[in-house]
Amino acid sequence: QVQLVESGGGSVQAGGSLRLSCAASKDTYRTYCMGWFRQAPGKEREGVATIDTDGTTTYTDSVKGRFTISQDNAKNTLYLVMNSLKPEDTALYYCAAASFCGAVLFYEAPYITYWGQGTQVTVSS
Repeated sequence: QVQLVESGGGSVQAGGSLRLSCAASKDTYRTYCMGWFRQAPGKEREGVATIDTDGTTTYTDSVKGRFTISQDNAKNTLYLVMNSLKPEDTALYYCAAASFCGAVLFYEAPYITYWGQGTQVTVSS
């Protein structure tokens, strides 16, 4: 069993930046694709970014060039640096672990093994 705990959310103005963190209770990078998905008010959950066991990263089109996913394997911690934030980035952001990255990037819930409780990001215009 793996526990994932997100932190770093907050309220910022458009154009600002935030760094989200996700602390895992045990080593995950050797076994799982790690990633982030989000849920905006009144909308379905959508994948944001993933990092595979070999370090390959992928992003949904709407965040490419603005968000960067990374992980510190020694600390079992996943990060999401979000720059040039837009009001449409407002959402509850979840950290997730899955056996393949598509499960997170395309939000295929049955194939997501672990996820956290989420951290709120609010971007005002």
